[in-house]
Amino acid sequence: MSSPISAMLLSIVALCAVSPQASAYEIYSDSAGTYLNADLLAVYGLFDSKRNYIGESGGRHWREGFAKYGLSGSTDRLGAGSLYGAFSLVSSGTWGDGDPGGYTTGDERHTSVEEAYLGWKSGSLFPALGQDGVDFSVGRQAVKVGRGFLIMDDGFNPGKGLENGSLNRGGAYYLGARHSFGNTAVLRLGGAEGLHGSAMWLKSNNRAQAKTELAAGTLDYTAPAGTIGLTYIRGLDVDARYASPSQLERKNMNVYSIRGEGDAGIKNAQFAFEYAEQHKNSGTNTAWYGQAGYTFTDLAWRPTVSYRYSRYSKNWDLLFTGGYREWLQGEVASNYANSYANNLQVHNISFSAQPRENLTIGAMLYDFRTLANRSALKLDARELDLYLEWAVTDNIMISPLIGLYKPSKYQANGGNQSRNASTNVYSQLLVVMTF
Repeated sequence: MSSPISAMLLSIVALCAVSPQASAYEIYSDSAGTYLNADLLAVYGLFDSKRNYIGESGGRHWREGFAKYGLSGSTDRLGAGSLYGAFSLVSSGTWGDGDPGGYTTGDERHTSVEEAYLGWKSGSLFPALGQDGVDFSVGRQAVKVGRGFLIMDDGFNPGKGLENGSLNRGGAYYLGARHSFGNTAVLRLGGAEGLHGSAMWLKSNNRAQAKTELAAGTLDYTAPAGTIGLTYIRGLDVDARYASPSQLERKNMNVYSIRGEGDAGIKNAQFAFEYAEQHKNSGTNTAWYGQAGYTFTDLAWRPTVSYRYSRYSKNWDLLFTGGYREWLQGEVASNYANSYANNLQVHNISFSAQPRENLTIGAMLYDFRTLANRSALKLDARELDLYLEWAVTDNIMISPLIGLYKPSKYQANGGNQSRNASTNVYSQLLVVMTF
């Protein structure tokens, strides 16, 4: 379970979870529900890693930043439901040495359109479907399915470090400045309670994702104890010019999953799981996780503890998974050291507490184990990440983090860390501003 401060940081850094009216400057509003906002999100980070994962000596010291700025609004003056939409730009950059995974060089600067979408909600037009029981949107936007285990957003942001810069998306690799799919059409039916579902078409314009195009559908049932749901994904096309062998198999791939989340009727508890299968030309692959957590509300600082186990088969395609401290597991492991969501099992124990209403402290412990084909790259490792989240004001958040990553192998004997297998000390400081 996340604390309110953790949830705030997750949402504003991940971008896609920010509501149109959160931390915005109100240009116009009226009592009838029409509004127009000017939105600004700025994130800046200082990073240091004593080791790297690109076969070179020494560490890496770099900086990342981006600003997302634009307009969002809604109106219910149509007489039939309400219209909503947003348009925004993102300017991003990386400075210094670039990251230790080699995705950026430190020379990235780019401005591009991030959001450009329009949507319609049905209001009370269809009582059987509930309030706003029909929600249809099209355009450039971030889309999340379930808890993001299969689709979180289009958030992979490499710079000039890969494929001679041909996959460059503008830097700010760790911060993930860009999350929107290039084009979408999303239909949601039934609101958020009882039986509800969705159908969507998603088209990536991200070369690092081979410009994948897919269709997806969900069917969920939500009750007070939680949600149980089904997901189906059909791969429609990829751009072969940019596709890896694994990505080439996305065309005509079928993905099925069953998932659930909620408190199961236990106050202050949280449970979640998902089991998924990918059927593609080379065979069937599986991935799944189970998670349980509890918040001790009667204790000082309201501590929360949770445990999650996740497992990905050898040729699992991670698709559009991701998310800040969600499915990018381990600050060093997942971002720089190649511990991606395939051929891997991960144990994760997390702890957080709130000494003050605006202050959260936390720790995340990971154990990574390579599964099949251990004669190839061995990514067995352990990582401990210690962090603090401080809401200085309603508009400014500061979050320092220290990570200790200890691989069992290094490049000379089958691993991935450069030079040796000693503990890498990684640190970062994030400053998040919303206006």
